[in-house]
Amino acid sequence: MAFKYLVIVESPAKAKTIEKYLGRNYKVVASKGHVRDLPKSRMGVDFDNEYEPDYITIRGKGPVLQDLRRYAKKAEKVYLAADPDREGEAIAWHLSHALKLDPEAENRVVFNEITKDAVKNAFKQPKKLNADLIDSQQARRILDRIVGYKISPLLWKKVKRGLSAGRVQSIALKMICDREDEIRKFEPEEYWSIEAKFKKSRSKFEAKFFRLNGKKKDLPNNEAVQEVIAKINEDQPFNIDKVNRKERRRNPQPPFTTSSLQQEAANKLNFRTSKTMMVAQQLYEGIKLGGGAPVGLITYMRTDSKRISDVAKAEATNYIHDEFGASYAASKKTNVKNSSGAQDAHEAIRPTSVMREPEAIEKYLTKDQYKLYNLIWSRFVASQMKPAVYDTMRVDISQNGVTFRANGSKIKFQGYQKVYRDSSTKDNMLPDMSEGESVKLDKLEPNQHFTQPPARYSEATLIKTLEENGVGRPSTYAPTLATIQKRYYVTLTQKRFEPTELGEIVNEIIVEFFPDIVDINFTADLEVDLDSIEEGKNEWIDVIDKFYQGFKEEVDKAEEEMEEVEIQDEPAGFDCERCGHEMVIKMGRYGKFYACSNFPDCRNTKPILKKVGVTCPDCGEGEVVQRKSKKGRIFFGCERYPDCEFTSWDKPLARNCPKCDSFLVEKRTRTKTQVKCSNCDYQEEEQR
Repeated sequence: MAFKYLVIVESPAKAKTIEKYLGRNYKVVASKGHVRDLPKSRMGVDFDNEYEPDYITIRGKGPVLQDLRRYAKKAEKVYLAADPDREGEAIAWHLSHALKLDPEAENRVVFNEITKDAVKNAFKQPKKLNADLIDSQQARRILDRIVGYKISPLLWKKVKRGLSAGRVQSIALKMICDREDEIRKFEPEEYWSIEAKFKKSRSKFEAKFFRLNGKKKDLPNNEAVQEVIAKINEDQPFNIDKVNRKERRRNPQPPFTTSSLQQEAANKLNFRTSKTMMVAQQLYEGIKLGGGAPVGLITYMRTDSKRISDVAKAEATNYIHDEFGASYAASKKTNVKNSSGAQDAHEAIRPTSVMREPEAIEKYLTKDQYKLYNLIWSRFVASQMKPAVYDTMRVDISQNGVTFRANGSKIKFQGYQKVYRDSSTKDNMLPDMSEGESVKLDKLEPNQHFTQPPARYSEATLIKTLEENGVGRPSTYAPTLATIQKRYYVTLTQKRFEPTELGEIVNEIIVEFFPDIVDINFTADLEVDLDSIEEGKNEWIDVIDKFYQGFKEEVDKAEEEMEEVEIQDEPAGFDCERCGHEMVIKMGRYGKFYACSNFPDCRNTKPILKKVGVTCPDCGEGEVVQRKSKKGRIFFGCERYPDCEFTSWDKPLARNCPKCDSFLVEKRTRTKTQVKCSNCDYQEEEQR
């Protein structure tokens, strides 16, 4: 089919959507990401020539480029329509070079959402390539190459091959190792609380010990608790000293940025970071809703901006008026201030049209697409609604100098929570009370507690902490978390990051010899410098040179002073069944494993399986061991596999069901553990 204009985007799905909007004069093809990059086999940066990068065609992209050149020759004009960010600008620039297009041509097309109007409007006002954006991305790429290709060979030489280091990944690893160190050093401290249940007429409510004789009193042990309880006469009424009623407002949260979407999808949908970004990409690139062309359902999903266009705000306001009434629509403009360092090139993540209600298009979406779209849609609509209003009540109740405090709240006006309910908000209204009245004590409950160590990072909390410290940018979080797991520096245990022995060794080396790389303030300042290149305030060569001069000294020092780290094999405690030599525990790329000490003459290896102390309920001979699926999910199976094929996603327990005598299992979620029967409906009380 003849065409006049060639449009190049990154992905085939995006190409298919856009081509249907533009008509038959346009041919839209995909470059499938970058076509040029620095070579993998060498540094590719000329330090003697102002850090000049040596870009080459990426292996496997030759045929793609050949097709693009062929199409470009036939076209009157070539448009570059890569994503609207630094990475997209760099892809467009590399394509321009590879296809020998005029660098001054106005052929760069940018749209924040893939809808018919947005795409057509973008093609009415093409621009020149943005040199500052390109320089900023090039500086980031060269900096990451310098760090990776200078430190990684040292790790290969001094520790083992296959290791790597990077600016953001090294800080993420250090944060995980530091948290683990805190947990190891943590010493729990005892403390107590006293809860009281009171009666007023037919109502019951709870209160907590607050003060003794008008002063705060700590309860470090049972003796202190008994001192308080001794003053209480359970047969006497308690007096209501103070009642404080207030109206409290809870404002809606702004629409999603990349990191807040990743965090909320993890918390509410149980999505891994990589899954969130994959599904968001599908929603952005276009979904076919019945007949007609595919349509992009959300705006661009790599953004740290909270800004919303006036058109989108107006559409949301009209929808809220029609659906819920004027009382629910925000009366003031809901302008939200971006965090410092945020790029405001495009908007927050929102639906391309609020009129596409999740329930109305659910049948066209996969289960995961629907869940994520519903989350994005709801959060956006809620952000344009009025605050939720609560009636709160705080009551101080006393007897003989012992004061208890009760807090209650009840929603008065749902506001934004009509659409987006916060999981933390629950009604807990107290009975109506007035000062001077009395209530009766129903029950006293002293409780012993111990302080808990800080929790290990989950994907969501690690991303949140990196963002709060200004480390990395929206596009870096998902690949960073993937890399530290791929290198076996950390593992995800019950959805929390735990450093491996290898990860701790690498972290110790980088902390000792490359302190700037893992200094949060240094890396955050470097991100600011990269942003300043994009804003045209700094030259990319100057930023790289300023970094490299200090970094080179650290590399030279490390090459001289870094000692080899020998990861010793540990005795396994049994012999090889093939040759009789001792088996040892080795450290491999994917963790520890059993291997014959007679290697390479004997290549016998075995995985190290964690036993759970339960005899297999199927065969009664082997023990149940913990295994991992291909996707890294933990499951339990018989050690005699493949002779016995028993498997269970839930951990079997060493006791049977009192109802049917089948084995019991321990079901775990993020918030609770519950013992259930593997066969019938028997279950025991939840443990939180």
